[in-house]
Amino acid sequence: MIHEIKDPKEKFIKIPTVSVLISQDESEKDDNTYKTVVLRLFKINNPHKRHNVFPTHVFRFTNTEKVRIRRLNVSYYLEGEDIVINDLEELYIIHEDNKIVLKGYQIEVEHRLPEEEKKYKRR
Repeated sequence: MIHEIKDPKEKFIKIPTVSVLISQDESEKDDNTYKTVVLRLFKINNPHKRHNVFPTHVFRFTNTEKVRIRRLNVSYYLEGEDIVINDLEELYIIHEDNKIVLKGYQIEVEHRLPEEEKKYKRR
């Protein structure tokens, strides 16, 4: 089951997750000054590399000017235009007016198991 939340009322959200994909939603056109940012949380690393993997949570923040990422290692994939943050234990989402701040606890970056890498190369 995917939990989708649009414009959560909480200013501070702490949630366990392994990875997050950060993207913008171009389809939501309204009278807001800024765009909608979408945070998709997953139980696996690199969810964009696998088929039929669904997020556990989706957070949509409308009228968002920027997303600040604090003290986390991130990857930006030009083909998908998403920012990916892997190796998380938990993510902190701080919503301040029209800004989002992401912080979290990250284990060790890029510690993929060899069998995981083989799966990715087959595709």
